[in-house]
Amino acid sequence: MSGTEFAWDRPGLHLRFAYDDGPVRLVRLAAGPEAASAVAPCPIVELHTGGRNREHNTQIYVRSATGVRLRYVDHESDGDVLRVRQREEGRGIEVTTAFRAAGPGLQITQTVRNTGDRDLVLTMLTSAVFTVPGTGYDVLWGRSEWLGEGRWEQRPIAELLPDLAFAQFGYAGRGHFAVTSHGSWSSGEVLPTGVLASEHGTSVAWQVETSAGWHWELSRGADSVTVGVLGPTDLEHQFAERLAPGAEFTSVPAGVAVADGGRDAAFAALTGYRRAIRVPRTADTRLPVVYNDYMNTLMGDPSTEKLLPLIEAAAAAGAEYFCIDAGWFSAPGEGWWSGAGEWREGAGRFTDGLLAVTDAIRRAGMRPGLWLEPEGVGVDSPVAATLPDEALFCRYGERVVEGNHFQLDLRHPAARALLDETVDRLVDEFGIGFFKLDYNVNIGAGTDVGAAAPGAGLLGHTRALRDWILAVQERHPRLLIESCSSGGMRMDHHLLSAVHLQSTSDQQDYRRYATIAAAAPASVLPEQAGNWAYPDAGMTPEATAFAMTAGVMGRMYLSGFLHELGDEQSALVREAVALHRDRRSRLAVSRPAWPLGLPGWDDEVIALLLEADAGSLLAVWSRGDAAEIALPELRGRAVRQVYPASLPEWKWTDRDGVPVLDVPPGPSARIFEVAPH
Repeated sequence: MSGTEFAWDRPGLHLRFAYDDGPVRLVRLAAGPEAASAVAPCPIVELHTGGRNREHNTQIYVRSATGVRLRYVDHESDGDVLRVRQREEGRGIEVTTAFRAAGPGLQITQTVRNTGDRDLVLTMLTSAVFTVPGTGYDVLWGRSEWLGEGRWEQRPIAELLPDLAFAQFGYAGRGHFAVTSHGSWSSGEVLPTGVLASEHGTSVAWQVETSAGWHWELSRGADSVTVGVLGPTDLEHQFAERLAPGAEFTSVPAGVAVADGGRDAAFAALTGYRRAIRVPRTADTRLPVVYNDYMNTLMGDPSTEKLLPLIEAAAAAGAEYFCIDAGWFSAPGEGWWSGAGEWREGAGRFTDGLLAVTDAIRRAGMRPGLWLEPEGVGVDSPVAATLPDEALFCRYGERVVEGNHFQLDLRHPAARALLDETVDRLVDEFGIGFFKLDYNVNIGAGTDVGAAAPGAGLLGHTRALRDWILAVQERHPRLLIESCSSGGMRMDHHLLSAVHLQSTSDQQDYRRYATIAAAAPASVLPEQAGNWAYPDAGMTPEATAFAMTAGVMGRMYLSGFLHELGDEQSALVREAVALHRDRRSRLAVSRPAWPLGLPGWDDEVIALLLEADAGSLLAVWSRGDAAEIALPELRGRAVRQVYPASLPEWKWTDRDGVPVLDVPPGPSARIFEVAPH
């Protein structure tokens, strides 16, 4: 290795860098010193400032005027973290790139420090940028929206970025394929995760770890593809950060994982990385089953009379927590939405008070939970008049209103004090052990209070939100917290690394929910994927099993009028809960795979395999006519049906060594245990 190169090794990771007469470049990323590299040489950081953007004409976040002038200063390794420092002497800009080894992946951040004598305005900073050799990849990315989360697409790179004769004429590409968030729903339209998959080589997956704005992009050269992973930018998100002399700013983290093999191998590596970056909490070790009274049930209108039979039935089914969802609190006027913000018990809603209901939950052997929308303050709430404008999102001197809500800015002490008082009071007064934290508005670009631009204000708030959640758990270590945002509209690992489970959707049609539940492990860990299981008295036994299967294959989130079910349906519910509780420890170490591909929205047969060394679970949902599906991935492995026991077994046959499953017409579903390899 020459004097202008250095390497860094951690278990399962080998990185090499070069810096000679230019900026530091990552020239090798591999599973070990002898393994093939997943990357080709590429500078490790790009940034734009208020007066300097790109060095050459392009629409891509590469070859920035500052980035090409950065020069190596030093590097240091501290256990699982490597820091590489560069500087542009002329402008007084210093950048430290941190590579953190986390499981099979890397978490990468950039810290820009102003070492000059005048203010520096930062308008774009890559979290990670890297180049992969070759162009024979499939690109995977996900679309998302309310009731339709996690709709993945897979296309050859050539369909998205065609060969424009770069090699023939010596051009560098100027176009890109970009995936960009909008506003404060980080997964409201698209998902902050992407994959370049190669079935016969090395695949790479990445994710942007922020609840604020983000952007990732692909650009193509003659024989390579460059990936840029970014948080908020000036062009896409109205972002700017002003740094006084001596001040610094750190990018949002980017997660990167490489794997030998295709799509499923890449997602398996990303799954291992996601587990490694989570903040561990002993309160969630058992992965308890939660019943929630909202979905297809009380829908925000709880009362003592409605809740007591649900509490009894949920306990009998095997639930361990019972969450009272929206509508439990007081609000002026007719709407609990526009008046929310005080978070006090609704007068007259509960016959003997809310405490009597939470006591009933405890007597039934469960821990009580409540729904909160902590960042929201209704425009009619008394709280709105007591808060200073600076404690709320504002633009151009006015409070931002979206859907009859103001939004708290948790950078402000008054906003944080309000929420601390709320949580501490509810835990102390009602013994709350679970909070469902919802977020039902997209507040837009952000706030310009105390920020150079709205996108920076939004980023600052979301960072303060995560800090608040972690501090709440420090004060209340037995408390479980769910992140919900109109279902999965803020499903990012900035929050997911700090909470226990994530609601995957508000979709109320159990047949459509199967697609969402099956795709969820591409975005969130299986043990965090809060999949609703909401049986209904009008369902057939087959439909009941179909609805319950989603819950078994994630973090079961039970709902429905369980006390209205017949004996056969109740038995199917209890059986599903028991299976989930028995297998949930395996869930927490499982790796997702999709034998039929990531599910399409209208696919008639959907399959999800959760691989675990002690034995795997395969779920198959049927939503159309009878079909036969071949599953070569299961060749040579014993398979047996484990749910439901009371309904007919589906038939497997062997065709030249390939297991083939006869799938009857739907809606129906089965869960199989698959022996280890």
